[in-house]
Amino acid sequence: METKELKKIVEKYSADQIESCIRQQVDKGENECNVADGSDEVITELSEAEVVRELMDQGKSFSEALRELGRRIREVYGK
Repeated sequence: METKELKKIVEKYSADQIESCIRQQVDKGENECNVADGSDEVITELSEAEVVRELMDQGKSFSEALRELGRRIREVYGK
């Protein structure tokens, strides 16, 4: 997902709404957040958006939250 698209989702939906969209995608194969690309990456994209939104809710700017997301992803994949 491009940064622009991620920012649109994060600005439009709360963390709880994004979580709901993830559940909808898993249960029904579609979601009300209108994130769809016909693949399993939808859940990944929504999950990234949820993390960024939660970090922003804690007071981080979008850029800071995006950097933190990247750091966490690198940590999981062993840098």
